[in-house]
Amino acid sequence: MRPLALAAVVATVVATTVFGVRAQNPPAQGGSTAAPASTPGQTTQPAQPAQGTRGRGTGADPYANSAAPGTQTFPLAAAAGKDSNARMVAPMGAINQGPFDPAAWKYGPAFDPPAGAKIWNPVKLKMMQGGKVTGGTFFGAGDASTYCAMANAGYDFIWTEMQHDQRDWETAARIWRTCPHAKAVPGVRVAYADEREIQHALDAGAIVVVVPTIDTVEEAIAARNWTYFPPLGRRSAGGGQAFDAAMWGGVPGGYRNTVNDNIVLILMIETLEGLKNSDEIAKVPGVTALFAASGDLGNFSGFRQGTPDYERAINIVHDSTLKAGVRLCGPLAWRDRPDFTCFQAGSETAAISRGVAAELGPLANTQAKPEVGPFAERR
Repeated sequence: MRPLALAAVVATVVATTVFGVRAQNPPAQGGSTAAPASTPGQTTQPAQPAQGTRGRGTGADPYANSAAPGTQTFPLAAAAGKDSNARMVAPMGAINQGPFDPAAWKYGPAFDPPAGAKIWNPVKLKMMQGGKVTGGTFFGAGDASTYCAMANAGYDFIWTEMQHDQRDWETAARIWRTCPHAKAVPGVRVAYADEREIQHALDAGAIVVVVPTIDTVEEAIAARNWTYFPPLGRRSAGGGQAFDAAMWGGVPGGYRNTVNDNIVLILMIETLEGLKNSDEIAKVPGVTALFAASGDLGNFSGFRQGTPDYERAINIVHDSTLKAGVRLCGPLAWRDRPDFTCFQAGSETAAISRGVAAELGPLANTQAKPEVGPFAERR
């Protein structure tokens, strides 16, 4: 589904360069669940290094960066050359006693958000407050100046297109890094529910993730798993620029400990198979919203917008979100359609064209027409 060119944007959309910072506040319907609280009597966790150093991941190793390498002791380590029987017997003081069992494992408190942690993603916060959020589509451009102009033009997030455009993850990371704290937060539509796709996006700093063509509950769970850190998901702690202080490393409570409560995950329903399973897809924990794909639901159903069969498909997605208590997204043209509160707006090229038209008014498209030469046939 190609992005729809909608909504007039002010003429300064490509010239604006002022970067904005946004506000914060409390956790979310349709979002993530926090890690369990600390268990009384639990042993103290190793101190964590400061957030914001690229490539260090979560800094879980208390022995890293030793000032005196070779002199440290590891009191809980297995004795050299001896089977510790750790699979059957836990060390003294461990919370998880008895034989090792992943299904019964009590998740530790190392990554609990601080008490009273507030939401720092303005898109998540606005959704929680019941507001309507809009993403401007960054489709074909690869330069940071155009991206930052769009990000400061008034959208809530930027829908960086990685499904249909040709740009690579290095380019996406570079443009997000240029103005991470602009008015609109970095968002992305990945190509599919895949570990590499989604973790590339998140490690580069995306905090709104749109996943297309979700047909089954299994695909929805995969999208959720790669989007969230444990215990809700299976995102790996591999580091990346998202952890940098210049991006999200300096957020209150720390990025690793709070990002699960700040991510916005939007799953797109685009096929007849997706419609069949949309009730259960919407109920997957961690899903923030379903997107009723205006173009591809027509593409896969064979009916155009406005016909009874097409509208039935859209209403199925609508009903699924109501039952699950999650948000409903669609094109900006549907901003007045009942219960739609999340929208995809037009591309940067549409924004430029409409912004210039708004700026010039009656002077737009009044070019002189020579009688000869390549411009003589200009319409």
